Amino acid sequence: GDFSGQLLAYVSLGPVFIIVGFISFLGGLAFNEGVNWLIKNVIREPRPCQVDPMAAPPPSHSQFMWFFSVYSFLFLYLSEASLRAWCCPLEPLLILLPPCRVYLLYHTWSQVLYGGVAGSIMAIAWFAFTQEILTPLFPRIAAWPISEFFLIRDTSLIPNILWFEYTVTRAEARNRQRKLGTKLQ
Repeated sequence: GDFSGQLLAYVSLGPVFIIVGFISFLGGLAFNEGVNWLIKNVIREPRPCQVDPMAAPPPSHSQFMWFFSVYSFLFLYLSEASLRAWCCPLEPLLILLPPCRVYLLYHTWSQVLYGGVAGSIMAIAWFAFTQEILTPLFPRIAAWPISEFFLIRDTSLIPNILWFEYTVTRAEARNRQRKLGTKLQ
């Protein structure tokens, strides 16, 4: 019940959140990259240094980072109050990326801005699609035999999965400790 134990329990559950979130997130990233490719082939604006005439706005670095950051922010901020602090490490990347790309003459300021806008719009759209279309399918997917074999479960109805996992694990550990204590006597 101490703060350190709770913090360590939250940290130890990181892989669970990454795996579950990554499945949906990967689909969104693939969709985002497809839209980026389409936009680049419709709007053919060269890079400032003219090294790669095929490259056009929006820059995929900018679009990718904004998609990743906005989607992650929405997921973490709206789903788990205890995970809101994880949103902050993404902000420095968003602040540093545009000047780096412009300084290195990979893109213009407008190209980086378009990438940020496109990535943000794609992230919001994909997050809405995930929440409204995919999330209701999770219980059925979790009931598939292959999902049960890989121990995939639907936790979308549990409001604070970190607290739930922590309390269940703590109770199970105490129960096993009690049983182990009675066997040793």
